[in-house]
Amino acid sequence: MSSRRTSFPAAVLVPVALLAAAAGVLSSCSSAVPGVAQPASGVTAGVPSGKGLSALLLDPSDFPSRYQAIVLPPQAVSMAAPDLTGVPQDAVVEPSECAPPPQDYGPTGTVMAVGTDNVSRSTITVELAKTDAPLDELAQQTADCGEITVASSGAESTVTTDLMPAPPIRADDTLALRRTVRSGSDGDKVTQSMATVIAQVGDVRVSATFMSFGDASADTVALDDLFTKAVQKVQAG
Repeated sequence: MSSRRTSFPAAVLVPVALLAAAAGVLSSCSSAVPGVAQPASGVTAGVPSGKGLSALLLDPSDFPSRYQAIVLPPQAVSMAAPDLTGVPQDAVVEPSECAPPPQDYGPTGTVMAVGTDNVSRSTITVELAKTDAPLDELAQQTADCGEITVASSGAESTVTTDLMPAPPIRADDTLALRRTVRSGSDGDKVTQSMATVIAQVGDVRVSATFMSFGDASADTVALDDLFTKAVQKVQAG
């Protein structure tokens, strides 16, 4: 497999819901679980076994040691997962056809592991989701909906999404995107950015998303390595 890596600009804000969900679990943990990121390697496309998503998700020990990682409990997934699209569940999206596709946030539909670098408050989230929709539908929606307006709880934001070169990994299909969420008034603008890599393996969609804020640079090495390991684990079943 090629050693080429996808490059993304630095992100500038970690979503509050995602951090709150991770912090709620981490509050009961005394320290991070150390892990070692593995180099990217080839993954053979195919259909995963009948195991539940939880058994296919990366363990906290798979994350680099600087990322204090946890597996989100089911009740936190529905709060954290929409942050990865920039669109809360109760939001009104314009154009309406650009709203994220429906997703099952229950334990058999979506599972998530989140690693937080407490120094820079950056995160890497690995998500597995069951879906019957081909990944190229998401790619087409992204191409057609480069900029959308999102209204939720009296606040309005603009979400801009760009397609990036697909990650060099073997799977049924792959996709990479860069997303920026801008909200607030002109004098108090808040900008949230994300870099996401996605692979489809049978009916399981594997995604890894890096987020940070301030002047922190995107940790593409850790993102690529965790993404590769996540796809490998799903392939192995």
